[in-house]
Amino acid sequence: MCGIAVLAGPGANAQRLARMLEAQRHRGPDAEGLWRCERAQVWLGHRRLRIIDLSSAANQPITSADGRFVLVFNGEIYNYRELRAELDDYPYRSESDSEVLLAAFARWGDACLERLIGMFAFAVWDGARRRLFAARDRFGVKPLYYAELDGTLALASEIKALHCAGVAAAPDLRAWADFLAHGSYADPDRTFWRGVRQLPPGHCLIREGERTELRRWYDLAARVGAQEDARGDAAVADEYLALLETSVRLRFRSDVEVGVNLSGGLDSATLLATIARARGEQASLRAFTFVTGDPRYDELPFARELLARTQHRSEVCLLSPADVPALAAAVQQLADEPYGGLPTLAYARLFERARELGVIVLLDGQGMDEQWAGYDYYRDAEYGPSRPTLQAAGDAPLRPDALAPDLRSLAAPPEPLRPFPDRLRNLQYRDLCRTKLPRALRFNDRISMRASTELREPFLDHRLVELALRQPASRKIRGDVGKAFLRDLVSRELGWKLANAPKRALQTPQREWLRGALRPWAEGLIEALLQGPQSAWFRADVVRNEWQRFAAGAGENSFFVWQWLSLAMLQERFAQR
Repeated sequence: MCGIAVLAGPGANAQRLARMLEAQRHRGPDAEGLWRCERAQVWLGHRRLRIIDLSSAANQPITSADGRFVLVFNGEIYNYRELRAELDDYPYRSESDSEVLLAAFARWGDACLERLIGMFAFAVWDGARRRLFAARDRFGVKPLYYAELDGTLALASEIKALHCAGVAAAPDLRAWADFLAHGSYADPDRTFWRGVRQLPPGHCLIREGERTELRRWYDLAARVGAQEDARGDAAVADEYLALLETSVRLRFRSDVEVGVNLSGGLDSATLLATIARARGEQASLRAFTFVTGDPRYDELPFARELLARTQHRSEVCLLSPADVPALAAAVQQLADEPYGGLPTLAYARLFERARELGVIVLLDGQGMDEQWAGYDYYRDAEYGPSRPTLQAAGDAPLRPDALAPDLRSLAAPPEPLRPFPDRLRNLQYRDLCRTKLPRALRFNDRISMRASTELREPFLDHRLVELALRQPASRKIRGDVGKAFLRDLVSRELGWKLANAPKRALQTPQREWLRGALRPWAEGLIEALLQGPQSAWFRADVVRNEWQRFAAGAGENSFFVWQWLSLAMLQERFAQR
């Protein structure tokens, strides 16, 4: 788990690469390495967080045994032991998954991607072909950004590294307009910064000479197919449970301590039940749960009810109103783009606590709602795939009327995604590939790496996602209950009560705090926004009026307020250049 930096072209030099690596030090505090080929004008850099093979032999960049290939890699290849057994004639110098990835690329080239089970973003320089190859995992768990700098290609794990390389820190007005008017968090290939692109999930990038090409190597809809799974419940259950157990077992491969993030819902219950099957009933882990001190939102009682059946130790991570101003500013600057409000900050506290206790790897339950149709709107026949989804959805989450006409005119509603013949799977596909999952993964990557910890997502094993998407709606929704089939599976392990508890959105008292203890802080940021470089984006009178109405108690949704706060905290970055 690391941060990577690549420069290819006439502008590649040591100073630029050093700045890029320093900007990503939090992603890899344990080691730094670089490799260069002056003749080819290629530089590769790496910041390492030691997870598998803690020795210096696993430091990167890694060069192949014959000297042809050089790799920088961020992520984990969970099936590296199986691949290593298949590639047993390679002269390994370490026990790392990184070197196995390099051996796989040396043997199979670009086609090695299909054999990988993991989360990854990597770049390989092929000296024989003078070719740079970069790739990102199927669902984009690990990030990879790129930009052109006067004929030089720059790649990095975070946007700030590209700014440190010399890319101007200018906002992408279309991305901000879409976000403020429609709640969109940028398309899979775009960012909130002009000139900075992200490599979409399931894509690879090839650079030969001055030509850069993008290719799609993984297509979820094509892998799933139009036909639904016609097998009986028992056959599907057996396959899914076996894959689930395998997925969790693989993600415990680590040479450092592994813990688990725990709420009180079905997904956490599923994760704990699967850990018990994969690791044994006597397995003991640290289980981290965040709280805010508000019993209307905190899930600690439900989490402890789950833990009562296990040997795991509960670790409680508190976020208080006094923590928010400094923490929000720090997370916003590191995140580079808007993030998900107080829930993200509470999660950031959790990773900080894990790091303090020496727990470097954490598992969580991201992805089950998208797989098994857990969100309420999946059951609303009037809700179509062109409708946006928002964090903290509810009444009037946006305030497009507060935008200046010039900015608002740039906004466009999201295009519907309809690769399947049925509405439900189109909604699931949208959430997996365009809306909910991509933004959650971005938030999670930044706040986990901010604390120099690694987050693993066992439910996002592509085999699980594909199998779930092949299931008919009758297995996902039963009456007014989502995730029906999953509840049936989990009830065998946990009993009917826990498996059929109603879904509780993972929330915090964001609305109450912004109207109460955090009101002076929020009001100050909004005024700074209206007086700052981005003031021309807004109709100041509308913003102030909407804020005052919200602060006085009107409405239940604070999403639009957090949009303004995010921009206010980021505008200093715009003003610096």
